[in-house]
Amino acid sequence: MIFELRQYTSVPVRRDKWVKCMEEEIIPFQVKMGMVILGSFVGEEDESVYVWIPPVRERAGAQAPLRFSSTRATTGKNEISPRVPTLIDRRADQGHPPAGDAALGHQ
Repeated sequence: MIFELRQYTSVPVRRDKWVKCMEEEIIPFQVKMGMVILGSFVGEEDESVYVWIPPVRERAGAQAPLRFSSTRATTGKNEISPRVPTLIDRRADQGHPPAGDAALGHQ
């Protein structure tokens, strides 16, 4: 299995809320959906940095983030995903997969 390293920048005063959301909601949700998460880390020097390591699967010969399409996945999409933009700085994460649906495994 191949994994990817995803890095997000939290809104400066909301890093603790972002980490709590990832570790208590998003990652357990992903594990429940069958995803193996190798790690979840906060930046040592830059307190706004958050990194996690989800799997990647090969799709049509190219690397693509592992996604789930399931009725159960709508719970994450409808309940967790809307809060994500209030916790991370999407402008700082240019070039990274968007959080929200991506963190929850949605396309």
